[in-house]
Amino acid sequence: MKRFLSLALVALIATGAMAQDKEKKENPNKPVFTVIKENKITSIKDQNRSGTCWDYSTLSYFEAEILKKTGKTYDLCESFVANKTYMDRAIQVVRLHGDCQFSQGGSAYDPLFCLQNYGICPEEAMPFPGSLYGDSLNNFNEFFSLMEPYVDAIARNKAKKISGQWKVGLQGILDAYLGKCPEEFTYEGKKYTPQSFAASLGLNFDDYVTITSYTHHPFYTRFAVEVQDNWRNPLSWNLPMDEMMRVIDNAVKEGYTIAWGGDVSEEGFTRQGLAYAIDTKATESLAGSDMARWLKLTATKKASLLDSLGCKVPEIVPTQEMRQIRYDNWELTDDHGMLIYGIAKDQNGKEYYMVKNSWGESGDYKGIWYMTKTFIAANTMDFMVNKNAIPKDIRKKLGI
Repeated sequence: MKRFLSLALVALIATGAMAQDKEKKENPNKPVFTVIKENKITSIKDQNRSGTCWDYSTLSYFEAEILKKTGKTYDLCESFVANKTYMDRAIQVVRLHGDCQFSQGGSAYDPLFCLQNYGICPEEAMPFPGSLYGDSLNNFNEFFSLMEPYVDAIARNKAKKISGQWKVGLQGILDAYLGKCPEEFTYEGKKYTPQSFAASLGLNFDDYVTITSYTHHPFYTRFAVEVQDNWRNPLSWNLPMDEMMRVIDNAVKEGYTIAWGGDVSEEGFTRQGLAYAIDTKATESLAGSDMARWLKLTATKKASLLDSLGCKVPEIVPTQEMRQIRYDNWELTDDHGMLIYGIAKDQNGKEYYMVKNSWGESGDYKGIWYMTKTFIAANTMDFMVNKNAIPKDIRKKLGI
């Protein structure tokens, strides 16, 4: 009995010590969020090892649009869109004899184009991602190691004339890894074609526009944003940065979501679910280091210092000029697509966008990222939004 009590006492002391240690390690700068506005979205998905954020984020956007308009929840099929889109992209590469890029990436316009021209099907109408090659989720490593040289071999062929059989071969690869797109299927007891299913969703595809903000084209006009994954060359409306941000704010407040594309390669975008547009020079001082020491730190140590600063990390003041310089020098890229669906503030009153990612329920917020408005202003390449979500004065300037 005494031995039992002694062990119990030791355990109690150890537990108390662990609790005290945990309390000491608790970061007082970790943001505590209060939701200002949150719009309805569908469940978190996982693109896994595939460069299909453009596909997942934009279909998630259309799912949210349907939810807003009809109250119905759909799980639209990313594999259908990928199958159709990769064939179209290969055709363009061959037409241009390889003088353009064939890759996994894309833009928000690709799913819209697919819906308009090929239709769509629900997730259940095609094989689950990865299942055809024995994986539990998408893994495009083998898939694209086959497709890229195949397309390149056709596009750079020395023959004076090529046959159309290459499309048959490529379609076989697409179907083998993504599944064959159904010509007809049954959903909730009713038969559909992909085209009739898309028509049944209650969307007006003419409602959707894309917005950007750069000075190398006139404001209030449209241009095709010059990035490789914008390969269909859709036109985006060019707004001053402050008006671009007003569109996002107004859309969220009016109950709309935004299919966002931009740069997440910055140090301020963390895997824990936060994104800050870090003012590196100010951060060096707060972290007790000079520039020379900062540059020598590993990525892990930098991340640790930034995590310790938390919601008190200094941020830059983004400007139109800064956006243009970073775009022209390749610093601002379009490496990820996500879904903006809400606004929250931290304990200091700083406002963040609530953003749905497609990396499964990862990070501290189970697949949701909190990205400061400063980060979005600095790192947006472009975004898709319902034109009815744009403030009336800006719509008037655009003539839409």
